Amino acid sequence: MFKLLVGAVIGGAAVWFLDPDRGEGRRGQALSYAKKGKDQAAQAGESLSETAQTAAQTVQDQASSDDTPEERTPASERLNDPALQAKVESEIFRPAGAPKDKVSVNVEDGVVYLRGQLDDPAAVETLREAASKVEGVRGVESLLHGPSEPAPAKDESHG
Repeated sequence: MFKLLVGAVIGGAAVWFLDPDRGEGRRGQALSYAKKGKDQAAQAGESLSETAQTAAQTVQDQASSDDTPEERTPASERLNDPALQAKVESEIFRPAGAPKDKVSVNVEDGVVYLRGQLDDPAAVETLREAASKVEGVRGVESLLHGPSEPAPAKDESHG
């Protein structure tokens, strides 16, 4: 039954368009509608493209205006502890030769805890200073120690 119906529709369309007397006009009209639809789709696409470009420029302008320090939300309010930890690790381990494999970084309530054993006392101070300069860090507790020193205990006054 379905095949019969489809065949009838196709046959009717063929007769409509292939009619020797009026078929040429109907085919021209159908092509005219198709061209008009194509032109309308192209105009809609251009309009959509312009809208997207305008929106992208607006977002870019807002993002660049957010970079001004007086308008930025402090990192301590933007970053949770895991995000701040990642930021601190990125900053303090950036220099070549940084002791990534010997130092662990933990953050609790915005306070950075550096743990590990280092041979160079100057490296201990360098890491502590670098961590304290990262935006959003409220404090740094260095639990770093030398090879002959016992590991310091965490000061419980911060949590």
